[in-house]
Amino acid sequence: MLNRTLKTLLLTDACFIFAVGLFGPIYAIFVENIGGDLLDAGWAWAAFMLTAGIVVFLMSRWENRVKHYEQLIIGGYAMRSVAIFGYIFISSPLHLMIVQVLLGLGEAFTIPAYDALFTTHIDKGKEASRWGDWEVMYYIVTASSAIIGAGIVTALGFQTLFLIMFGVSILGLLLSIRLMPEIISRLPKTAAVLITGKVRKGGGR
Repeated sequence: MLNRTLKTLLLTDACFIFAVGLFGPIYAIFVENIGGDLLDAGWAWAAFMLTAGIVVFLMSRWENRVKHYEQLIIGGYAMRSVAIFGYIFISSPLHLMIVQVLLGLGEAFTIPAYDALFTTHIDKGKEASRWGDWEVMYYIVTASSAIIGAGIVTALGFQTLFLIMFGVSILGLLLSIRLMPEIISRLPKTAAVLITGKVRKGGGR
């Protein structure tokens, strides 16, 4: 059975994978809608990948010494939520490039810390099955989001899609706060209940 930390990590990542997955299959169509072409789509995607790759390399070395994994994960998710919100205001390929770079930075802050925290909470001898759980989650969530995203844009347009993506990412960000109970203990009682799903004992605020 998954422990609390692994469940939280899977749930939070599922939210962000779903949010971005809603946009993935129709990304090139959106680029055309803002006046770009396939080359612009390629450059913007490359900007995301190169930013994430280079910064992951640097962050992974630094995070070995710092080891504030929970804070880095929450901070990375917050940056990714801001980037997803930025999709709403994109009107040119240049704007898209900027948002993609910001999204890449958010991924870079999250991934090394996420992998480290996930690994440290796996029971010995269950490494393959627990990472297998993540892979299953990733493929199922990505597949479902691809179909749902295309349906949303067909029926309601890209702006509605981006608002939904942002909402799902905020849900994931709130869930990630479960990784730091000390933060939850300082929140108003109503906010703590929304995040944890549990009524906090004591007076609270």
